Amino acid sequence: MAPFLPLALGILVAAGWLVLAGVLMRGNRRLRRLAALGAAPPARWPRVSIVFAARNEGHAVGAAVTTMLALDYPDWELIAVNDRSDDSTGAVLDALAGCEPRLSVVHVGTLPPGWLGKTHALHLGAARASGDFILFTDADVHFRPDALRRAVAHAEATGLALLTAVPALHGPGHALGVCVNAFSLAFTAWLRPWRIPDLHCDAHGSVGAFGLVRTATYRALGGHAPLRLRPDDDIKLGLLFKQHGARCELLHGSGALTVAWYGSVGAMVRGLEKNGYAATDYRPWLVGLGAAGQALFFLWPIAALGLTHGATWGLHAGAVAVMLGLGCDQTRFTGGRWWHGLFLPLGAAVFGYAVVRSMVVTLRRGGIVWRGTFYPLRELRANRL
Repeated sequence: MAPFLPLALGILVAAGWLVLAGVLMRGNRRLRRLAALGAAPPARWPRVSIVFAARNEGHAVGAAVTTMLALDYPDWELIAVNDRSDDSTGAVLDALAGCEPRLSVVHVGTLPPGWLGKTHALHLGAARASGDFILFTDADVHFRPDALRRAVAHAEATGLALLTAVPALHGPGHALGVCVNAFSLAFTAWLRPWRIPDLHCDAHGSVGAFGLVRTATYRALGGHAPLRLRPDDDIKLGLLFKQHGARCELLHGSGALTVAWYGSVGAMVRGLEKNGYAATDYRPWLVGLGAAGQALFFLWPIAALGLTHGATWGLHAGAVAVMLGLGCDQTRFTGGRWWHGLFLPLGAAVFGYAVVRSMVVTLRRGGIVWRGTFYPLRELRANRL
Protein backbone atom coordinates (compact mmCIF):
# COMPACT_ATOMS: atom_id res chain seq x y z
CA MET A 1 0.00 0.00 0.00
CA ALA A 2 2.84 2.41 0.81
CA PRO A 3 4.15 2.65 -2.79
CA PHE A 4 0.60 3.26 -3.98
CA LEU A 5 0.12 6.34 -1.77
CA PRO A 6 2.46 8.68 -3.72
CA LEU A 7 0.80 7.57 -6.96
CA ALA A 8 -2.66 8.23 -5.53
CA LEU A 9 -1.53 11.65 -4.30
CA GLY A 10 -0.08 12.35 -7.73
CA ILE A 11 -3.39 11.56 -9.41
CA LEU A 12 -5.25 13.70 -6.87
CA VAL A 13 -3.05 16.80 -7.10
CA ALA A 14 -2.69 16.61 -10.89
CA ALA A 15 -6.45 16.33 -11.33
CA GLY A 16 -7.03 19.06 -8.77
CA TRP A 17 -4.71 21.51 -10.52
CA LEU A 18 -6.17 20.76 -13.93
CA VAL A 19 -9.69 21.42 -12.67
CA LEU A 20 -8.70 24.58 -10.77
CA ALA A 21 -6.72 25.96 -13.70
CA GLY A 22 -9.63 25.37 -16.04
CA VAL A 23 -12.10 27.05 -13.68
CA LEU A 24 -9.95 30.08 -12.82
CA MET A 25 -8.60 30.76 -16.29
CA ARG A 26 -12.08 30.61 -17.75
CA GLY A 27 -13.60 32.53 -14.84
CA ASN A 28 -11.06 35.36 -14.97
CA ARG A 29 -11.81 35.85 -18.64
CA ARG A 30 -15.52 36.11 -17.95
CA LEU A 31 -15.00 39.17 -15.75
CA ARG A 32 -15.31 42.55 -17.41
CA ARG A 33 -12.52 45.15 -17.11
CA LEU A 34 -13.48 48.49 -15.64
CA ALA A 35 -10.98 50.25 -17.92
CA ALA A 36 -12.68 48.81 -21.02
CA LEU A 37 -16.36 49.30 -20.16
CA GLY A 38 -18.18 51.11 -22.93
CA ALA A 39 -21.84 51.44 -21.98
CA ALA A 40 -23.67 54.38 -23.53
CA PRO A 41 -24.05 57.44 -21.26
CA PRO A 42 -27.37 57.54 -19.38
CA ALA A 43 -29.94 60.19 -20.25
CA ARG A 44 -29.12 61.84 -16.94
CA TRP A 45 -25.93 61.27 -15.02
CA PRO A 46 -26.92 60.36 -11.44
CA ARG A 47 -25.17 62.19 -8.63
CA VAL A 48 -22.42 60.16 -6.92
CA SER A 49 -21.13 60.59 -3.37
CA ILE A 50 -17.59 59.27 -2.94
CA VAL A 51 -16.95 58.23 0.68
CA PHE A 52 -13.75 57.03 2.30
CA ALA A 53 -12.42 56.63 5.84
CA ALA A 54 -8.85 57.56 6.75
CA ARG A 55 -6.88 56.93 9.90
CA ASN A 56 -3.23 58.01 10.04
CA GLU A 57 -3.01 58.19 6.24
CA GLY A 58 -1.24 61.55 6.10
CA HIS A 59 1.57 60.11 3.98
CA ALA A 60 -0.76 58.84 1.25
CA VAL A 61 -4.15 60.54 1.36
CA GLY A 62 -3.12 63.74 -0.44
CA ALA A 63 -1.93 61.95 -3.58
CA ALA A 64 -4.98 59.67 -3.64
CA VAL A 65 -7.50 62.48 -3.16
CA THR A 66 -5.85 64.42 -5.97
CA THR A 67 -6.79 61.59 -8.37
CA MET A 68 -10.34 61.54 -6.99
CA LEU A 69 -10.68 65.28 -7.59
CA ALA A 70 -9.52 64.73 -11.18
CA LEU A 71 -12.36 62.32 -12.02
CA ASP A 72 -14.16 63.44 -15.17
CA TYR A 73 -17.60 62.54 -13.82
CA PRO A 74 -20.11 65.39 -14.22
CA ASP A 75 -21.87 65.36 -10.82
CA TRP A 76 -20.16 64.17 -7.67
CA GLU A 77 -19.21 65.05 -4.11
CA LEU A 78 -16.37 63.70 -1.99
CA ILE A 79 -16.84 62.97 1.71
CA ALA A 80 -13.67 62.17 3.66
CA VAL A 81 -14.02 60.84 7.20
CA ASN A 82 -10.96 61.38 9.39
CA ASP A 83 -11.26 58.50 11.86
CA ARG A 84 -9.45 59.60 15.05
CA SER A 85 -6.11 60.19 13.30
CA ASP A 86 -3.19 61.42 15.37
CA ASP A 87 -0.96 62.34 12.43
CA SER A 88 -1.34 64.93 9.64
CA THR A 89 -4.38 63.26 8.00
CA GLY A 90 -6.90 65.81 9.26
CA ALA A 91 -4.74 68.79 8.33
CA VAL A 92 -4.09 67.44 4.82
CA LEU A 93 -7.79 66.84 4.22
CA ASP A 94 -8.79 70.24 5.58
CA ALA A 95 -6.24 71.94 3.33
CA LEU A 96 -7.60 70.13 0.29
CA ALA A 97 -11.20 70.96 1.27
CA GLY A 98 -10.24 74.64 1.50
CA CYS A 99 -9.44 74.59 -2.22
CA GLU A 100 -12.24 72.27 -3.40
CA PRO A 101 -15.88 72.99 -2.46
CA ARG A 102 -16.99 69.51 -3.52
CA LEU A 103 -14.83 67.96 -0.78
CA SER A 104 -16.16 67.89 2.78
CA VAL A 105 -14.32 66.47 5.78
CA VAL A 106 -15.89 64.80 8.80
CA HIS A 107 -13.68 64.48 11.87
CA VAL A 108 -14.41 61.61 14.26
CA GLY A 109 -13.08 62.12 17.78
CA THR A 110 -14.57 59.15 19.62
CA LEU A 111 -15.77 55.70 18.62
CA PRO A 112 -19.16 54.56 19.92
CA PRO A 113 -19.31 51.08 21.44
CA GLY A 114 -20.20 48.17 19.20
CA TRP A 115 -18.53 49.51 16.07
CA LEU A 116 -15.25 49.06 14.28
CA GLY A 117 -13.62 52.38 13.49
CA LYS A 118 -13.76 51.89 9.72
CA THR A 119 -17.36 50.68 9.52
CA HIS A 120 -18.50 53.51 11.81
CA ALA A 121 -16.65 56.07 9.68
CA LEU A 122 -18.13 54.76 6.43
CA HIS A 123 -21.62 54.63 7.95
CA LEU A 124 -21.23 58.20 9.18
CA GLY A 125 -19.94 59.44 5.82
CA ALA A 126 -22.69 57.64 3.91
CA ALA A 127 -25.34 59.23 6.13
CA ARG A 128 -24.24 62.62 4.75
CA ALA A 129 -24.26 61.49 1.14
CA SER A 130 -26.62 63.29 -1.23
CA GLY A 131 -25.93 61.13 -4.27
CA ASP A 132 -28.08 58.55 -6.04
CA PHE A 133 -25.00 56.31 -5.81
CA ILE A 134 -22.36 56.02 -3.11
CA LEU A 135 -18.85 54.97 -4.04
CA PHE A 136 -16.99 53.51 -1.07
CA THR A 137 -13.23 53.62 -1.53
CA ASP A 138 -10.02 53.76 0.51
CA ALA A 139 -7.76 56.66 1.37
CA ASP A 140 -4.86 55.36 -0.73
CA VAL A 141 -6.61 54.35 -3.97
CA HIS A 142 -5.58 56.10 -7.19
CA PHE A 143 -8.16 56.52 -9.95
CA ARG A 144 -7.90 56.94 -13.69
CA PRO A 145 -10.05 59.98 -14.61
CA ASP A 146 -12.69 57.98 -16.49
CA ALA A 147 -13.09 55.16 -13.93
CA LEU A 148 -16.22 56.49 -12.23
CA ARG A 149 -17.91 57.54 -15.47
CA ARG A 150 -17.43 54.08 -16.98
CA ALA A 151 -18.67 52.36 -13.81
CA VAL A 152 -21.84 54.43 -13.44
CA ALA A 153 -22.75 54.11 -17.12
CA HIS A 154 -22.40 50.33 -16.84
CA ALA A 155 -24.39 50.15 -13.59
CA GLU A 156 -27.20 52.21 -15.09
CA ALA A 157 -27.27 50.20 -18.31
CA THR A 158 -27.40 46.84 -16.50
CA GLY A 159 -29.50 47.77 -13.45
CA LEU A 160 -26.80 46.89 -10.92
CA ALA A 161 -27.27 47.77 -7.26
CA LEU A 162 -23.62 47.04 -6.45
CA LEU A 163 -20.64 47.27 -8.78
CA THR A 164 -17.21 46.57 -7.35
CA ALA A 165 -13.72 46.36 -8.85
CA VAL A 166 -10.41 44.86 -7.75
CA PRO A 167 -7.55 47.37 -8.22
CA ALA A 168 -4.05 46.59 -9.35
CA LEU A 169 -2.10 45.95 -6.14
CA HIS A 170 1.49 47.09 -6.15
CA GLY A 171 4.28 47.48 -3.65
CA PRO A 172 8.05 47.71 -3.40
CA GLY A 173 10.07 44.62 -4.21
CA HIS A 174 9.44 41.38 -6.03
CA ALA A 175 8.91 39.38 -2.83
CA LEU A 176 5.77 41.38 -2.14
CA GLY A 177 4.71 40.98 -5.77
CA VAL A 178 4.93 37.19 -5.41
CA CYS A 179 2.75 37.31 -2.29
CA VAL A 180 0.23 39.68 -3.90
CA ASN A 181 -0.17 37.30 -6.82
CA ALA A 182 -0.75 34.34 -4.49
CA PHE A 183 -3.29 36.37 -2.51
CA SER A 184 -5.06 37.32 -5.73
CA LEU A 185 -5.32 33.69 -6.82
CA ALA A 186 -6.66 32.61 -3.42
CA PHE A 187 -9.13 35.52 -3.46
CA THR A 188 -10.39 34.50 -6.90
CA ALA A 189 -10.71 30.82 -6.01
CA TRP A 190 -12.50 31.61 -2.74
CA LEU A 191 -14.99 34.19 -4.04
CA ARG A 192 -15.69 32.83 -7.55
CA PRO A 193 -16.36 36.43 -8.66
CA TRP A 194 -17.68 35.46 -12.09
CA ARG A 195 -20.62 33.79 -10.30
CA ILE A 196 -21.56 36.91 -8.33
CA PRO A 197 -24.06 38.20 -10.95
CA ASP A 198 -25.98 34.90 -10.73
CA LEU A 199 -28.81 35.50 -8.26
CA HIS A 200 -29.21 31.74 -7.80
CA CYS A 201 -25.58 31.28 -6.66
CA ASP A 202 -24.27 32.11 -3.19
CA ALA A 203 -21.05 33.68 -4.56
CA HIS A 204 -20.74 37.21 -3.18
CA GLY A 205 -18.24 39.91 -2.41
CA SER A 206 -17.19 43.51 -2.73
CA VAL A 207 -13.85 45.29 -2.55
CA GLY A 208 -13.06 48.16 -0.20
CA ALA A 209 -11.12 50.03 -2.86
CA PHE A 210 -14.13 50.43 -5.16
CA GLY A 211 -17.65 49.61 -4.10
CA LEU A 212 -20.35 51.51 -6.01
CA VAL A 213 -23.82 51.05 -4.49
CA ARG A 214 -27.26 52.48 -5.11
CA THR A 215 -27.94 54.73 -2.15
CA ALA A 216 -31.60 53.73 -1.77
CA THR A 217 -30.73 50.02 -1.63
CA TYR A 218 -27.83 50.58 0.74
CA ARG A 219 -29.97 52.57 3.16
CA ALA A 220 -32.86 50.12 2.94
CA LEU A 221 -30.44 47.40 4.08
CA GLY A 222 -29.37 49.44 7.11
CA GLY A 223 -26.17 50.92 5.75
CA HIS A 224 -23.07 49.59 7.50
CA ALA A 225 -24.96 48.86 10.73
CA PRO A 226 -25.34 45.13 9.93
CA LEU A 227 -21.55 45.05 9.36
CA ARG A 228 -20.55 47.17 12.34
CA LEU A 229 -18.14 44.57 13.79
CA ARG A 230 -16.98 42.90 10.57
CA PRO A 231 -13.27 43.39 9.75
CA ASP A 232 -14.19 41.93 6.33
CA ASP A 233 -16.94 44.51 5.88
CA ASP A 234 -16.33 44.88 2.14
CA ILE A 235 -16.85 41.17 1.42
CA LYS A 236 -19.88 41.06 3.68
CA LEU A 237 -21.36 44.17 2.07
CA GLY A 238 -21.57 42.07 -1.08
CA LEU A 239 -23.25 39.30 0.90
CA LEU A 240 -25.75 41.75 2.36
CA PHE A 241 -26.78 42.93 -1.10
CA LYS A 242 -26.87 39.39 -2.50
CA GLN A 243 -29.04 38.10 0.36
CA HIS A 244 -31.66 40.68 -0.52
CA GLY A 245 -31.75 39.82 -4.22
CA ALA A 246 -29.86 42.88 -5.43
CA ARG A 247 -27.95 42.62 -8.72
CA CYS A 248 -24.18 42.72 -8.22
CA GLU A 249 -21.06 42.46 -10.35
CA LEU A 250 -17.31 42.35 -9.71
CA LEU A 251 -14.85 43.69 -12.29
CA HIS A 252 -11.12 43.67 -12.92
CA GLY A 253 -9.92 47.15 -12.01
CA SER A 254 -6.36 46.88 -13.28
CA GLY A 255 -5.72 49.78 -15.65
CA ALA A 256 -8.29 52.02 -13.93
CA LEU A 257 -7.48 51.64 -10.20
CA THR A 258 -4.22 51.16 -8.34
CA VAL A 259 -3.32 50.90 -4.68
CA ALA A 260 -0.12 50.34 -2.75
CA TRP A 261 -1.41 47.41 -0.72
CA TYR A 262 1.42 47.04 1.80
CA GLY A 263 4.98 48.27 2.03
CA SER A 264 6.60 44.90 2.68
CA VAL A 265 5.88 41.21 3.15
CA GLY A 266 6.09 41.68 6.92
CA ALA A 267 3.58 44.53 6.79
CA MET A 268 1.24 42.32 4.76
CA VAL A 269 1.43 39.53 7.33
CA ARG A 270 0.76 41.99 10.15
CA GLY A 271 -2.00 43.70 8.19
CA LEU A 272 -3.86 40.43 7.62
CA GLU A 273 -3.77 39.79 11.36
CA LYS A 274 -7.06 41.64 11.87
CA ASN A 275 -9.09 40.00 9.08
CA GLY A 276 -7.41 36.77 7.99
CA TYR A 277 -9.26 34.75 10.62
CA ALA A 278 -12.43 36.81 10.10
CA ALA A 279 -12.57 35.67 6.48
CA THR A 280 -13.29 32.14 7.77
CA ASP A 281 -16.04 33.44 10.08
CA TYR A 282 -13.74 32.54 12.98
CA ARG A 283 -13.87 28.80 12.30
CA PRO A 284 -10.63 27.05 13.38
CA TRP A 285 -11.48 23.88 11.47
CA LEU A 286 -11.67 25.85 8.24
CA VAL A 287 -8.23 27.36 8.84
CA GLY A 288 -6.87 23.87 9.52
CA LEU A 289 -8.51 22.47 6.41
CA GLY A 290 -7.05 25.29 4.35
CA ALA A 291 -3.56 24.72 5.73
CA ALA A 292 -3.78 21.00 4.99
CA GLY A 293 -4.99 21.66 1.46
CA GLN A 294 -2.19 24.12 0.88
CA ALA A 295 0.42 21.62 2.03
CA LEU A 296 -1.04 18.93 -0.21
CA PHE A 297 -1.54 20.95 -3.38
CA PHE A 298 1.21 23.59 -3.22
CA LEU A 299 4.09 22.04 -1.29
CA TRP A 300 3.81 18.27 -1.68
CA PRO A 301 4.05 18.26 -5.52
CA ILE A 302 7.38 20.09 -5.33
CA ALA A 303 8.73 17.80 -2.63
CA ALA A 304 7.57 14.79 -4.64
CA LEU A 305 9.85 15.76 -7.54
CA GLY A 306 12.78 14.74 -5.36
CA LEU A 307 11.10 11.77 -3.69
CA THR A 308 9.38 9.88 -6.50
CA HIS A 309 10.16 8.50 -9.94
CA GLY A 310 8.48 7.07 -13.02
CA ALA A 311 4.78 7.69 -13.58
CA THR A 312 4.37 9.10 -10.08
CA TRP A 313 7.09 11.66 -10.76
CA GLY A 314 5.44 12.53 -14.07
CA LEU A 315 2.09 13.18 -12.42
CA HIS A 316 3.63 15.52 -9.87
CA ALA A 317 5.73 17.26 -12.52
CA GLY A 318 2.56 17.86 -14.52
CA ALA A 319 0.83 19.24 -11.43
CA VAL A 320 3.73 21.63 -10.79
CA ALA A 321 3.70 22.78 -14.42
CA VAL A 322 -0.03 23.52 -14.33
CA MET A 323 0.32 25.26 -10.95
CA LEU A 324 3.06 27.58 -12.14
CA GLY A 325 1.29 28.20 -15.45
CA LEU A 326 -1.82 29.22 -13.55
CA GLY A 327 0.25 31.48 -11.33
CA CYS A 328 1.73 33.24 -14.37
CA ASP A 329 -1.69 33.58 -15.98
CA GLN A 330 -3.09 35.19 -12.82
CA THR A 331 -0.66 38.10 -13.16
CA ARG A 332 -2.48 39.15 -16.35
CA PHE A 333 -5.40 40.23 -14.18
CA THR A 334 -3.52 41.73 -11.23
CA GLY A 335 -0.99 43.91 -13.01
CA GLY A 336 2.05 42.04 -11.65
CA ARG A 337 5.14 40.69 -13.38
CA TRP A 338 4.39 37.45 -15.20
CA TRP A 339 7.31 35.62 -13.62
CA HIS A 340 5.96 36.25 -10.13
CA GLY A 341 3.69 33.31 -10.92
CA LEU A 342 6.71 31.00 -11.03
CA PHE A 343 7.02 31.49 -7.26
CA LEU A 344 3.35 30.82 -6.54
CA PRO A 345 4.04 28.04 -3.95
CA LEU A 346 6.27 30.40 -1.96
CA GLY A 347 3.72 33.21 -2.03
CA ALA A 348 0.95 30.79 -1.08
CA ALA A 349 2.98 29.54 1.88
CA VAL A 350 3.42 33.11 3.15
CA PHE A 351 -0.27 33.87 2.69
CA GLY A 352 -1.25 30.62 4.42
CA TYR A 353 1.08 31.44 7.30
CA ALA A 354 -0.54 34.88 7.61
CA VAL A 355 -4.02 33.35 7.97
CA VAL A 356 -2.87 30.75 10.53
CA ARG A 357 -1.02 33.48 12.42
CA SER A 358 -4.16 35.64 12.37
CA MET A 359 -6.10 32.81 14.02
CA VAL A 360 -3.43 32.12 16.63
CA VAL A 361 -2.99 35.79 17.57
CA THR A 362 -6.75 36.41 17.68
CA LEU A 363 -7.38 33.39 19.90
CA ARG A 364 -4.46 34.21 22.18
CA ARG A 365 -5.59 37.80 22.62
CA GLY A 366 -9.26 36.92 22.74
CA GLY A 367 -9.94 39.44 19.97
CA ILE A 368 -8.31 41.80 17.49
CA VAL A 369 -6.66 45.20 17.67
CA TRP A 370 -7.51 47.52 14.79
CA ARG A 371 -6.93 51.24 14.45
CA GLY A 372 -5.83 51.37 18.07
CA THR A 373 -8.94 49.72 19.55
CA PHE A 374 -9.38 46.22 20.98
CA TYR A 375 -12.47 44.22 19.96
CA PRO A 376 -13.35 41.04 21.92
CA LEU A 377 -13.72 37.88 19.86
CA ARG A 378 -17.11 37.06 21.37
CA GLU A 379 -18.49 40.36 20.02
CA LEU A 380 -16.92 39.85 16.61
CA ARG A 381 -18.36 36.34 16.33
CA ALA A 382 -21.81 37.60 17.28
CA ASN A 383 -21.95 39.91 14.24
CA ARG A 384 -22.99 37.26 11.71
CA LEU A 385 -25.02 37.65 8.55
